[in-house]
Amino acid sequence: MKYLVTGAAGFIGSRVAELLAHNGHHVVGIDNINDYYDVSLKLARLEKIKSYNFKFIKLDLSKSDLLNDLFNEHKFDRVIHLGAQAGVRYSIENPMAYADSNLIGHLNILEACRNNNIQHLVYASSSSVYGLNSKTPFETSDSVDHPVSLYAATKKSNELMSHSYSHLYGTPTTGLRFFTVYGPWGRPDMAPFIFTKKILDGETIDINNNGDMWRDFTYIDDIVEGVVRIADVIPTRNEEWTVESGTPATSSAPYAVYNIGHGSPINLMEFIHEIESALGIEAKKNFREMQPGDVYQTYADTSDLFEATGYKPQVGVREGVQKFVQWYKEFYSK
Repeated sequence: MKYLVTGAAGFIGSRVAELLAHNGHHVVGIDNINDYYDVSLKLARLEKIKSYNFKFIKLDLSKSDLLNDLFNEHKFDRVIHLGAQAGVRYSIENPMAYADSNLIGHLNILEACRNNNIQHLVYASSSSVYGLNSKTPFETSDSVDHPVSLYAATKKSNELMSHSYSHLYGTPTTGLRFFTVYGPWGRPDMAPFIFTKKILDGETIDINNNGDMWRDFTYIDDIVEGVVRIADVIPTRNEEWTVESGTPATSSAPYAVYNIGHGSPINLMEFIHEIESALGIEAKKNFREMQPGDVYQTYADTSDLFEATGYKPQVGVREGVQKFVQWYKEFYSK
């Protein structure tokens, strides 16, 4: 197969591109290499996959003409769209960045897929779409109409836009609602990275909601395996499906949405304890109130994904944290 992977310099995108190329597929990766976080980390991720069957092109998703030229030149079979402006809190301060990347960028990908008869578009949604939902575990049959951040709203919008293209043009689309992903080569704006850096530097870590928070922490290798497997599960039309009797995660159109996570939430204090244990250092802690855009708990029901792919996470939080800390110390000791 010939794959396009967007966000190929990102945490998840780089690992997906690496696995696909390692498995013998032809992979073109694109990314705009913005400075939302350390550019050198993004370039180092790309450097890792140079030896594989992989070509990188710097390209911004908001540039529809350049994107269309790319599709016309390479004749992709499938697209794994992981490029987006990430970050919940950043969306509160810089909303327009999310309009360009997450809304216009996603629409440009949909148009390119439609015009080039792409077999399957797999794209990144987010667990943040569950917003004010309090029932757990989160199921794809739940309502997701009450996001608590603009980032979450853009991801919900991506699902709606994708459904319209699946319905109108028959473009097969699959959305993946990612639950807190962590591991080596992770993002500096996420808690595991922030905590590890501050603990090593002797700084105080901020702990939201006084530590009473739960996250469905999912190790990067488990996430990547699930993404690559679902690319082979192409949704088809189901003429018997109706809004009244069907789940929002499927449709009469070739459309699907899945949760992708570990399926067992971890208390934030337990996660911090594992970082402390891996580092051999006790953190200095500042307990504070819940922050804007935060949610109390994320917890994925991944039964649909397991049924479709056989995907089941293998890495527990202790092993995952140890691997992350080992990578962090090695990478930043250079």
